[in-house]
Order: sequence, then structure tokens, then C-alpha cells
Amino acid sequence: MDSTPHGAAVTAAGLGVKGPRGWAFQNIDFTAGPGSLIAVQGPSGSGRTCLLLALTGRMKSAAGTAEVGGLPLPKKKAAVRSVTALAHVPGVAELDPALTVGEHLRERALLQGRFGGSLRALLKPRRERRAAARALVDTALAAAGLDLESLPKGIRTSVRDLERLEALRLSVALALIGGPRLLAVDDTDLKLSDDERGAAWKMLHGLAAAGTTVLAVCSEPPEGNEGVVLVRTGSRPEPTAPESTPDGPTSTTDGEESETPEGREASEAGKTGKNGKTGKGSQGEPAGAAGTGGADSAPVETPAKTPAAGGHDDEEGAADALAETGRA
Repeated sequence: MDSTPHGAAVTAAGLGVKGPRGWAFQNIDFTAGPGSLIAVQGPSGSGRTCLLLALTGRMKSAAGTAEVGGLPLPKKKAAVRSVTALAHVPGVAELDPALTVGEHLRERALLQGRFGGSLRALLKPRRERRAAARALVDTALAAAGLDLESLPKGIRTSVRDLERLEALRLSVALALIGGPRLLAVDDTDLKLSDDERGAAWKMLHGLAAAGTTVLAVCSEPPEGNEGVVLVRTGSRPEPTAPESTPDGPTSTTDGEESETPEGREASEAGKTGKNGKTGKGSQGEPAGAAGTGGADSAPVETPAKTPAAGGHDDEEGAADALAETGRA
């Protein structure tokens, strides 16, 4: 690919998307120059995909401002869509498992030739159009690192038979055929092994180095974060510290009990009873009043877990916002 940076600069200030039941995300601020690799990190349901769709002109923002290649959002959504492409977005831009790799590539090249090119290109002889389409496909496959010869049945391999990393590469290659200035990839590291994750990030780093701005949604950013613009959505819940009592059992978050020496002695006394017989009191009644854990002892409450900031509301808001784009 041409190493001249042609990617789109991306900026956001206080950006937010809101659905009928709440915010999908809000207060997003970052600046990325042309040819940057932008990693959008956050837990599932924190609005990562909504942010990806908003920055590519597919979803309308409700707060703040954003620009892609100097085009303001949401005012110039159509123009932004023309210079951006989506890859690996479930329900919006995903592969058809019933089709082969070759069928996907031919379909994408045909659409690009008819709707993505100029009128002059359409008037060229058929042989020249075919050669141009083949060159676009070959260039995109090379950039995505997908070797057709390594597939089980070559170009005739069905999508359902592809490994996860191969499917990701194919989805990226299809998006690159249109020559976007901004490539947006969803679920970049979903269910990938450590080696596969490293290979995926290497591919995206290569695309950014070649000049295309890359926006990648992930659960974990690439190691080192060198040269990566990191954007975080949502927050993870803080671990809840267990409460303890000075003379009795301590309740932990998983329901097990840990005892202090004093609490253990009291517990043993309750089990043994006053006459030293295990499990019986002085009159042959079940022990309980003499030790902790008996009928008269007060239960120790497990501390309630603190929900993640914006967790439930953000998940509902993200679901509503995505539903408007056709994704359940």
C-alpha cells in the first residue's frame, strides 16, 4: 500500500450517545492524527460499538462534538460515511457464513466498481475494469494478511470454516477494498488466543503505518500501547472488601467463612455444649446459645456489591442506540 498518510484525523470533545433508556456512553474526549491507531477499550455494554458507529457517521450523537477528516458530526454524517468503512461489526457489517471467501470478495469488488468509482471508470473496457478490481482485491488481501492459499479450500473456503483470525482478516480486507480514510473494526480481540491477538494488533498497526486511520474496539489494548491512542468507555466494578468482626466469623464475598481464633473457640464451645458432649446441651437439647452460629446468634450480612459506574444504565442505553441501527 501507499505509505503516504491519507488517513482521517479524528477528534471528540464531550461526545455522547443517548438512547430512550439512558446514555450509551458520554464524555468522550480524544484527539488522533491521520494514520493513528485508536483503541477503544471497555467492558461489554459500555457503549464501545456505539462510539464506533457514531464516529463513522452511522449513529447520531446526543452531546458534545466530533470531527473526522475535518467533517463535523453529526452534521456531515453522509460525508463521513463516504470516507469510512466498517469491519467485523455484528448485525451491521458481518460475514455471511453460507458464502465462500471468493463470493464475498467478488461481491465487494462489484459493489465498489459500480458505486464507489467514478463515471469515467465505469466507461472503461470490461477487461480493464476486471484488472482494476483484481488489483484492489489483491492489495486489500495483502494489507489484511490473508493468504488464500493457506485456507482449507483456497478461495472456495466457506466463511463458516474459517478460523476466527482468518475471518477477522477477511472482514478487514473487504472493508479496505473501498480505500477508506478511517477503518473501524469491532470486537478486535474477541475469543482470540494470545498469539492470535498479537497477530491481529500487528495487522492493525501495519494498516495505520501505511496511512489509514484505524479505530479498533477491544477488551484489552495492545501490549505496550506504543503509538496507540487509548479511549476508555465505562468502568469496571471495584472489588468489594469483606467486612470482619473482631470476635467471630468473617463473611467473604463468595459466601465462605473465615474465623478468628476467638471466634473459633466460641464456635467449638457452641458445638460441644456445657456438658462436653458434642452437639448436646445440659438437658440433651441441641446446643446453640453457648456458641456462635446457634439459634440466638445474629447472622453476619455479606456486604452488598457496588455496581459499576453507569453499568446497567449504559448497557440499556447502548442496546437502545444499537437497535436504531438495525442491530438487536
